[in-house]
Amino acid sequence: MSNVLRLALVDPQDGSRETLKKMLLGMDMVWLEAECSRYEFFPDVVAQSAPDVGVVSLDSDAEKAISLLGRMRHEAPDCALLAVSSSSDGQLILQSMRAGAREFLTLPVSLEDLMAALNRMSETKFGGTSGSGRATRVIAVAGASGGVGCTSLAVNLGCVLAAHSENTVALLDLDLAIGDADVFLDTIPDYSLIDVTQNVSRLDFQLLKRSLTKHSSGLYLLPRPVQLQDVSLITPESLRRVFGLLKATFTHIVIDVSKGFTETDLAAFEFANDVLMVVQLDLPCLRNLVRLQMSLDEIEGLGEKLKIVVNRVGLESGQIKLKKAKETIGRDVFAQIPNDYRTMVEVRNNGVPLLEQAPKAPITLAMQTLANQLSGNVDADGEDGEEKENGAPATAGASSWLNFWPKSR
Repeated sequence: MSNVLRLALVDPQDGSRETLKKMLLGMDMVWLEAECSRYEFFPDVVAQSAPDVGVVSLDSDAEKAISLLGRMRHEAPDCALLAVSSSSDGQLILQSMRAGAREFLTLPVSLEDLMAALNRMSETKFGGTSGSGRATRVIAVAGASGGVGCTSLAVNLGCVLAAHSENTVALLDLDLAIGDADVFLDTIPDYSLIDVTQNVSRLDFQLLKRSLTKHSSGLYLLPRPVQLQDVSLITPESLRRVFGLLKATFTHIVIDVSKGFTETDLAAFEFANDVLMVVQLDLPCLRNLVRLQMSLDEIEGLGEKLKIVVNRVGLESGQIKLKKAKETIGRDVFAQIPNDYRTMVEVRNNGVPLLEQAPKAPITLAMQTLANQLSGNVDADGEDGEEKENGAPATAGASSWLNFWPKSR
């Protein structure tokens, strides 16, 4: 599981509960697992949802709230307690800390104070970012042109990551109209993205996992909607709630975006740690890449996330030299995936991942290297071997265009 803190909140006063809830929902580091309006019901809520942190407001009835803190300390020792109150009375603070509260904040609480308190509780809970407490890695996979192999890469990258027992990995098919990640995995999902977005407020992480389709590789799939009419119901706002729940549940999230670069795709880019831009070394694809880079670099923080992945390296027909392509796009190539059309057709038609069908094939090893690079285990490929892997000469027409087209900013 990721190091997103799962919270349960109890506050009998509607106004202050809604204020706290709104603040918590806007924070990436937490997931509001449950909320409660009665002190006496809160122990059952915690027992059912097993949150990392219980937020207890004292203002409705300080005596009952203090008693609740003491009870929770014994009945749910794994749930850290955060007490909040509009009173800054020293005696009340002392009583709450003695009863079991690990932190005390005075209402109205500032976002900075709340984040600092939750950070301290996260460090205590997870002991840093190692092991099961590490931060969730979110990887968006996009293409500079149609048919460059985005879905193949996203599916197989997800399966490679899921092969490690310490990882829990979800694949989100965000190509809402014609996505086919389910075909690559030979699955018939019971639920789709529309089911999750419409019920996200009622889901916890256990229900979420049951709503996703688990592949034999260990990868969880959340597919695109079945009906085209449902596509318009999925908005960036509803997706952000889904993203938050996924982040609170999985260590890795792979998102296969559409070719339309829609608002939902841009929401995925905003959410991602890495945006893999898949290209082939041909004229239309590189031209699109330069155009896309110019636009995406205008979005704050997105340029730093962008990583170029060259697919089908070694395809002899009309490929441009990698060195020439890199000079034009003005950015290093993060990874190279060799061309292996025959193997990819087999795995797609059989509905099995590369790791199962061809575990020792060069293309499978390249996927594993890519997964390691994204995890920070190896350096990204640079200049080494580019002429060997990409020996096809550029055509005269392509060379003329590349010299004319401006380098991306």
